Amino acid sequence: MMPDPGASGTPPVVADTTREPVPPVSPPPPRWFHKVSAILFITFCLEIGIFLLVFPWTEYWDLNYFSGLVPSWQPVWDNMYVRGAISGLGVVNLYISFIEIFRLRRFARH
Repeated sequence: MMPDPGASGTPPVVADTTREPVPPVSPPPPRWFHKVSAILFITFCLEIGIFLLVFPWTEYWDLNYFSGLVPSWQPVWDNMYVRGAISGLGVVNLYISFIEIFRLRRFARH
């Protein structure tokens, strides 16, 4: 049998609704190193994206380190699906860099 909440001798707790709401706190303005790190991240993603998009389709792809490391994997590295998957990673990096370029507007307000 469950005890009656009012039978314990303590009054029920009522929420205090008479307080004023707390005003929202604005975030601190971005500092110079936030802006520089955003630009460096964009540059890094853009360069890696272009490299991964183009490099698998050049003649230098056959001379890469991984194809000489395990010679039996040469057919895997020459496979067009593997090259396309690596180029797909390049597209993802390019997408990230363009999204970050549009997010640079967050620094324009300050």
